[in-house]
Amino acid sequence: MEILSNLAMGLQVSLQPFNLLAAVAGIVLGVIVGVLPGLGGANGCAILIPVTFVMPPVSAVILLSCLYWGALYGGAICSILFNIPGEPWAVAVTFDGYPLAKKGRAGLALCLSFFAHSVGALFGVVILTFFAPVIAAFALRFGPPETFGVMMVTFSSFVGLVGRSPMKTVVATALGFTMAAVGIDIISGELRLTFGSTSLMGGFSFIVAVIGLFGIGEIFLTVEEGLKIEGFKANVRLADIADTFRAMVRYPRNVVQSALVGCWMGVMPGGATPASFMAYGFAKAGAGKEQEEFGQGHVAGVLSPEAAAHGAGTSALLPMITLGIPGSPTAAVILGGLMIWGLQPGPMLFRDHPDFVWGLIGSTWIGNILGLVVVVAFAPLFASVLRVPFPILMPLLIFICAMGAYAVNNRMIDVWYMLLFGVIGYFFKKLDYTMAPMLLALVLGNLAESSMRQALIMSEGSVWVFFRPPIALILMCLAILIGFWPLIRAVRDRMRRPLRAAPRA
Repeated sequence: MEILSNLAMGLQVSLQPFNLLAAVAGIVLGVIVGVLPGLGGANGCAILIPVTFVMPPVSAVILLSCLYWGALYGGAICSILFNIPGEPWAVAVTFDGYPLAKKGRAGLALCLSFFAHSVGALFGVVILTFFAPVIAAFALRFGPPETFGVMMVTFSSFVGLVGRSPMKTVVATALGFTMAAVGIDIISGELRLTFGSTSLMGGFSFIVAVIGLFGIGEIFLTVEEGLKIEGFKANVRLADIADTFRAMVRYPRNVVQSALVGCWMGVMPGGATPASFMAYGFAKAGAGKEQEEFGQGHVAGVLSPEAAAHGAGTSALLPMITLGIPGSPTAAVILGGLMIWGLQPGPMLFRDHPDFVWGLIGSTWIGNILGLVVVVAFAPLFASVLRVPFPILMPLLIFICAMGAYAVNNRMIDVWYMLLFGVIGYFFKKLDYTMAPMLLALVLGNLAESSMRQALIMSEGSVWVFFRPPIALILMCLAILIGFWPLIRAVRDRMRRPLRAAPRA
């Protein structure tokens, strides 16, 4: 009953006129950001964070979170109509969404995507509402060793469970930790890795890094590929909505299973991109005789990745507000925003700022409902943004990114840092490196280092403090198991191979 009363309070906060206006603005901006290739939810939130400095923290987080939900909805529009993924996770929906649009069923493909997103969002907000207080109460028992254990689980999850190359993930994470160490030492106050430059004393802003990595890097890549935006026009009709409900009734297992996969990957954290591909693979593997129809416009091939993507996006806020561990790059940007506003994510946030936490949770209910209504009603209008010639669109995107980078600290040097990170992002994409671990290491590097050094001070230098039972021991063992999982899996597969028959004499 306490959770329901807190939820009612959160809904009341999110329905206040100014907060509701912020939610609508966030949804609309998020859909536009999701539609435009090269921006994405993380970059959109990073650009908007300087705007939120003049807003109350509750309104600010509602604006950013609703932009997140809007970007999740909008990312599918250009994937289905133009075969251009507006977000990395939207790649999976192109497999069947675009072929369905080519068959003249673009309206149906959009409806399948939007309503699958709403199902994934429903699962995500239910988990967020009812499990966040429980995890937060449990997390009150965490000290520096346990906090460091959580960090280790987070980064080992990226190494062992996310990405095709564990070594590339390790390199990206190490680079993120190195950049996080630039500036003033958090314990001693001494300068490090500044090389005598006063510009580096403040370190690298994660907002500038996000804008460069995700925005400028994608623009560089798009220019190189010579993108030409051509696609289909679509109008969402009542018949398409009716056909969508029939498809969801026909494939309920795919929808529910995909939403649960997404929620799991969001909490782990894995993110929406691996969740969407995983859900698509599960749907195709369980399709039986219909497997051959996947890739040619199968409705389950649209429902599954979309439900997983939004389930992952919504549930990614759960570890962020309870443990201070973001479950996605966009959640990492929002986490950085909380710190700028003077709010420390974690279990104490529920005790010290209940209106903020439950206002955020309440806005997830309101924002996702608003998002569904907005995209169903105005999908053709949002898709028309992509018909702007790319030579006009590209300079506008760069200008917006530069404004966002400059507004962080009002320093021109941040614009140059943005371009530097853009080059890094470009090469990361060309070399097939995952940028999410580097971003999370940049955001959480100081917190992980602080927890580690505090724990070592507590134990007078003994590393066994990180294996203190029961919580720290379990977390560190889990981190080791997950981190070495690729090696364990390789050894297991080699042992399972049948022995070759010895040659006969």
